[in-house]
Amino acid sequence: MAYNTYFPQYYPNQVPMMQTPQQMPVGQPTMAQNAQATSNNGITWVLGEAAAKSFPVGAGQSVLLMDSEESVFYIKSTDQSGMPQPLRIFDYTERTAQHSEAGITKKPDVDYVSRSEFEEFREDVKRSIKGIRRPRVKEDDE
Repeated sequence: MAYNTYFPQYYPNQVPMMQTPQQMPVGQPTMAQNAQATSNNGITWVLGEAAAKSFPVGAGQSVLLMDSEESVFYIKSTDQSGMPQPLRIFDYTERTAQHSEAGITKKPDVDYVSRSEFEEFREDVKRSIKGIRRPRVKEDDE
């Protein structure tokens, strides 16, 4: 006699599914640092230079940090071994239309030498070289 070998499983799965811990992306603030740094639309804001210095950065990474207290931004970097590089601090100011147009039309303040001045200088150099190569002979003033 053939028996039905199919029995529905009424018991819950005895082995729970192993869940992998979720890792936070590099450059994002941890829960303890949320009071000091916030990320909004890809811009990471920090409260001052001290918060920028303490911001975690992964090995071989660079992070742009905007200061919410001053018109300053920071670039924090680490090398491939995770050793932090010096914090780079930049000031930013608004560039107006007048400022950018004035920069284009303004000529550099450079002094040029005229051809006649150059020839005079050249003759002076020639005379001084001749004086170095030959001993000077007393000139007759009479």
